[in-house]
Amino acid sequence: MVFLIEYDRERGRLVSMKSFANSNGAEASRLQLELELNLKGVKNEVVLLEAATEEASRRTHRRYFEDLAELATAQDH
Repeated sequence: MVFLIEYDRERGRLVSMKSFANSNGAEASRLQLELELNLKGVKNEVVLLEAATEEASRRTHRRYFEDLAELATAQDH
C-alpha cells in the first residue's frame, strides 16, 4: 500500500492521510495536493510512504503519527 500524508511541521501534527493500492494514483494525488497547498501558500510537508499496512507505516515513520512527548517517552525506554 502507498500512503499520502500531509504533515504540518509547525504544529507537529498529521493533517491528512489517504491510502492507495499502488503508486500511480498516489503520485497523481501527491502532485495535486502539493499544487493546491502551494496556491494557498500553505507550507505543509507532503510525503508518500510505502508499507505493507498502515500499522507498519506508523512504526517506521513515527514522527508523522506521534507528538513530541510520545516520541520522547519512547526514546527513554
